Amino acid sequence: MIEIEVVNRSGAEVGEAGAVQGARSVLAGEGVGSGELGLAFVGVEESRCLKQKHLGVDEATDALAFPIDGLAALPEGMPRQLGDVVVCPDVVGAEWRAPLVHALLHLVGYDHGPEMEAREAVYAA
Repeated sequence: MIEIEVVNRSGAEVGEAGAVQGARSVLAGEGVGSGELGLAFVGVEESRCLKQKHLGVDEATDALAFPIDGLAALPEGMPRQLGDVVVCPDVVGAEWRAPLVHALLHLVGYDHGPEMEAREAVYAA
């Protein structure tokens, strides 16, 4: 089972249950059967601060991914720590689902390019 801890500091209604279900669906589609994921919905200022701190860019963004284990082999009995995804609904409005998928794909090892775009198209359908 994929355990997902969700926090919503954005002040926006995002439908946390749907986000959890969507995240589990994407991760299962990528072959992740179990693990732990942090999912945070944040406001513009927190998004901007995180992007500045971690990427050196002073602007708010739609989503950020902070991977830990990805799909790397783990020692027997070690729980998979997928990492954290941070989404800013104020940047993308009600259409935060596609940025969530994008960030989840980064967590499991995809980089920008045709392969990632093809996987995103699968989950957009």
